[in-house]
This record gives sequence, structure tokens and C-alpha cells, in this order.
Amino acid sequence: MEVHDLSGGAGVLARVEEAARRALRRYDLSPHAAVTLISVSENATFAVEDSGSRTILRVHRLGYHTLDAIVSELDWLEALRAEAGIRTPAVIPARDGSRVVTVEDPGAERRACVMFEFLPGGEPAEDRLAEHFEPLGALTARMHRHAREWARPSAFTRFHWDCDAAFGPIARWGRWQDGAGVDKEAHAVLTRLEAALRDRLGRFGKGRERYGLIHADLRLANLLVDGQAGTSVIDFDDCGLGWYLYDFGAAVSFIEHHPQVPQMIDSWLRGYRTVLDLPKDDEDEIWTFVMFRRLLLVAWIGSHTGVEFARELGAGYTRGACELAERYLSGSL
Repeated sequence: MEVHDLSGGAGVLARVEEAARRALRRYDLSPHAAVTLISVSENATFAVEDSGSRTILRVHRLGYHTLDAIVSELDWLEALRAEAGIRTPAVIPARDGSRVVTVEDPGAERRACVMFEFLPGGEPAEDRLAEHFEPLGALTARMHRHAREWARPSAFTRFHWDCDAAFGPIARWGRWQDGAGVDKEAHAVLTRLEAALRDRLGRFGKGRERYGLIHADLRLANLLVDGQAGTSVIDFDDCGLGWYLYDFGAAVSFIEHHPQVPQMIDSWLRGYRTVLDLPKDDEDEIWTFVMFRRLLLVAWIGSHTGVEFARELGAGYTRGACELAERYLSGSL
């Protein structure tokens, strides 16, 4: 696993902000444009204010994606917008027409940067989650239908979200065994969970109707609900090849214990089936993908200790994962 360089503290973030300011010089912006850090997760995201207009600049972490992979992400994001009617943020090209610009980061490699339009809306309200999951199911199915039909560019390249990427020797987000609070007892439970997931997903298979190009991070924070415009999908940074049902597992990221999850599942399925068929055998594995994502997130928290949200979740998230794992393994989910 690559070291998450953006977890390196205030000094690194100061350099990343300087890289962001250098990137802005490549765009048609005034020299007085204001740059404000919004968040740090896999990448650093900045709001850019210039003469009353607002855009979003993403500064990439080092070592996570190649330039070809970033271009491939943008190709799909733009195709969804143009061909499937999915509201995604438009990519704003630099002055020379480049969609991806690279700039010097003092003391590091060159960083890739992408500018997006600012889209209105906010995260779905927690007291109306089940209600939001029906349109989310339909939206997800439209994305899956496009992914199946889309002729990818010849240079298209994105990584996989399969068992090897999750639990293999070079796991993408690190080893769950190194997660916060993984003591002897938790290790035993989660080892059983990993074995069960590998077995069930091995039998589920990677047939064309089950495995393909997915967003892979359709959690609530990446949905913008606007009363007039509808729902927008942002942050395609993790999009790649995986099981289509993984997109539901990602949708309940960090809220897997919510008492409305069964209703969310029913609502999501109802919406999904207005666009695409979903066989009963696939529906029966929904909790498999919830637990697959949950175990990945235990690893993510352990490998992102410099990210405030990961620190806040900490060992409590691992304890919750063990509780859910016991229920899953006993067949009570």
C-alpha cells in the first residue's frame, strides 16, 4: 500500500495548498482568487472563490492514481453526464485545454490537480434516509446500465475493488489487521468474516451482469440533493471495476448500524428495479457487500490516522464491525 502522504500533518498540507495556488495560475482566474481547504481524505479538496464565482479544485495525493487513471475517471464522469443524464460536476479545463494539470509540490513529486464546477445541494437528511434510497437505487441502476453499454476509450484504466484489492498482500487501503482496536478477539472475528466473504464472493462470481465499472463510493457525502435540480453525484476518485452491488455497500458506509438500514435496502431495491432487473440470488448477497465494505473501512481507518474523520471513528468502528460480523456469520442479517 502506498503511504498516504496527505496524512503528514500541517507541513504537508501547507505544501499542498501552495500546489493548489500554483495550479490556479493555469486557469482563467484573477490573481486574487481565494483558496479554502474543504476536506482531506484520499485527496485534498479546495473551494476557489473568484469574483463571485465558485469552483472546486482537487489536489491528488501521491501514488494513488496514474495520470492515465485520472483521465479515465474524467472520461466516465463526462460520459455519464452527456449520455446517461446523470448530474455530475463538469470538468473545467485549464487555459491550455488540459483537464488534468500537474504542478510542483516543494519537497515532493509533481501533483495532479483537477478543477470542477461547483454544484448546489447538500447531503441527504438523516431523518429521511429510507426516502432518499429509492431515487438513489434508480440513479445507481442508471449508472450501472451506462457502464455495461459504454464503449470505454482504448486507454481506459482503473483499478479493481475485488477480494485481492481488499484483502490481498498489497491491499489498497492497507490491512484490516492493522485497523484501530483490532485486538486478539476482534482479529478472530474478522478473520472468520474475511474467510466467509471470500467464499461467498468466489461463488457469486464476476459475470458481466454482476461485475463492471462502478462509482465505488456512493456514500451520502458524495450525493448532493437539490430541490430543483435533483441529486448530483460527485467524487469519482475511487471509481473502478467491482461488483455492482458494492455500490450499495458503499451507500451505507459508516451507518451500517442505523435502524433504518432494512428499510433503506427495500427502498434502494425498489428504485433499482425501476431501471434494471436484479435477480433474487443477487439480492440475497446485499449484506455480503455491506460487510465487505465495512471490513475495507476498518482497514481505511487504520491507514488514514492523519485524517480527522478516521481518528474520530477509531476503535469504536472496529467494535461495531465485530458486532455486525457476528450477526452476519450467524445468518441473522
